[in-house]
Amino acid sequence: MNKYLKNLNRIEFVVTMACTGRCKHCSEGEHVSDGVHIDGEAGARAVRDLCGVYQIQSLMTFGGEPLLYSEEVCKIHEAARECGIPKRQLITNGFFSRDQERIREVVHSLAESGVNQILLSADAFHQETIPLETVLYFGERVIKEGIPVKMNPAYLVSREHDNPYNIRTREILGAFAEINILTSDGNVIFPAGNARKYLGEYFEDGAEYVNPYDEDPADLHTVSFKPDGSVLGGNINRDHILDIIAAYRPAC
Repeated sequence: MNKYLKNLNRIEFVVTMACTGRCKHCSEGEHVSDGVHIDGEAGARAVRDLCGVYQIQSLMTFGGEPLLYSEEVCKIHEAARECGIPKRQLITNGFFSRDQERIREVVHSLAESGVNQILLSADAFHQETIPLETVLYFGERVIKEGIPVKMNPAYLVSREHDNPYNIRTREILGAFAEINILTSDGNVIFPAGNARKYLGEYFEDGAEYVNPYDEDPADLHTVSFKPDGSVLGGNINRDHILDIIAAYRPAC
């Protein structure tokens, strides 16, 4: 076992960087409506192989908007369910189609594949370009399929700050509360990508911001796959994940 990953207990897949939103708070910057996406079969193999060696406690799929490639998402979650990973999460903005039949089909597939928590991103930023009524319908279908769901909003400055964006976010969350979807702690926006470009006035000049998702490269708890299959200097489309793990060394 590679000493740098001896505490590995979580798997993440960035399914695609393509997105249906054009959010000014996005840390990744501008997105396109299509693009490279994870190979679900390769992802599922990696999940099974990792679970054969490590005690994986959680798996998450996200993007971009992962449900643009829902079939790949389901393949990964099916493998996670079969391997007994307890927490199997999906982050989505809930907008991948306007067709209600397609929405019903996708949500049913998610339930069948074993997704056991959906974090639904809706807030002032997402709803500038994403129709609220479609996301509300998605939320209703998720509830009917019995998948646990919580809202996962983005807050500006802090959760308590009363800037116009946070005020609008609370109004939007109220619409979901009416259909009995509660709100998680959400996230406070990190100044990167579009957030620094469009919301710079809300960040202090010269202040040092720590990315809450950064890990110690010499003690990784999470392995995160990019849409093209790359991970830790290798790629699961050509390399075995356990060989990639064995070869990993943190950058000097």
